[in-house]
Amino acid sequence: MQTIRPIRSKKDYEEALREVSAYFDNEPEPGSAEGDRFEILTLVIESYEAKRFAIEAADPVEAIKFRMEQQGLTVKDLVPSIGKPNRVYEVLNRKRGLTMEMVRNLHRNLDIPLESLIGT
Repeated sequence: MQTIRPIRSKKDYEEALREVSAYFDNEPEPGSAEGDRFEILTLVIESYEAKRFAIEAADPVEAIKFRMEQQGLTVKDLVPSIGKPNRVYEVLNRKRGLTMEMVRNLHRNLDIPLESLIGT
């Protein structure tokens, strides 16, 4: 059995994926030697992917515009969540930031994830 090493290159990553993929069809028993190997390999792969393929948090205004596009919403549809139309335009044009009340309303009314609205 080979020693598990940190993933430092694309080649290492591809080799680790190839090895771990064999376990997906026949997942080993947790706590067994093969089960431990499978668990450690997935942790090493996840760590590499988190560093190499990190996804930046969505910009709050872009998250709002995306939801508007998805649901065919207009500025008028955002009034209950943000305020008067001029306020909505200010937010969408980045002239005014979101308040916590707006964030809560957008999350509650349009189901936009909080993480996207507060930029974490």
